[in-house]
Amino acid sequence: MLILLPPSEGKTPAGSGAPVDLNGLHFPELTAARQSVAQALAAVSAHEDALARLGVGASLAKEVHRNTLLDLEPAAPAHTIYTGVLYDALGYNTLTPTQKRKADDAVVVVSGLWGAVGFADRIPAYRLSMSVGLPGLGKLASYWKPRLAEALAAHAAGHLLVDCRSSTYAAAWVPDPGRTVAVNVFTERDGTRKVVSHFAKHTRGELARHLLTRRGNAPQTPEQLATAAGEKWDVELVAGTARKAHALNIILAG
Repeated sequence: MLILLPPSEGKTPAGSGAPVDLNGLHFPELTAARQSVAQALAAVSAHEDALARLGVGASLAKEVHRNTLLDLEPAAPAHTIYTGVLYDALGYNTLTPTQKRKADDAVVVVSGLWGAVGFADRIPAYRLSMSVGLPGLGKLASYWKPRLAEALAAHAAGHLLVDCRSSTYAAAWVPDPGRTVAVNVFTERDGTRKVVSHFAKHTRGELARHLLTRRGNAPQTPEQLATAAGEKWDVELVAGTARKAHALNIILAG
């Protein structure tokens, strides 16, 4: 089982430590592409209209400036850099050592800057959304799509993929639909369902935690995943097609 996560919008910078070693990250096939994105991001971030180009507000000016120093900034494991609703719900720091090792092996974070990283890969804090376009590279989802398809194919082979990514990040890599289950979260009241945002992030983080901490074997099929999620929530499994992944719908009370 692999759990696919989006990065958090906000990042918690490492307090100290050596800079990122691109050769030490998972998926070394992406090293050259990562260098290209980092260089383009640094150039844009140094521009006078960097905030507008990156689609962020003035309050994030310090984070954008950090993009110009990524080769000097201290790095730390991705699970400490990425913070926010989903990652708080996953609660890596409260896992047991065995559960942490399981998380390090199972979690892949799809990123606008790095393409994809393992949960224990050491990275610096940065500010860049997959929805951004960079000079010479274009929209990042389109840039990464063929590169991730090649780099992640072998890593994903034989695994059930639990896809907790948002649509922006899901566009950057479309794995084998027969082995992929997209996780959706709805609230339901009086028979009416609504898609939720904040609670979706929280619930996806809770699902990741549940899968990493529950006893027994990891799910290997969409049906086994639905059974595991059903231990905690009301769920339904929607079968996929040759071109569309299965869907696990988690239903929360409205």
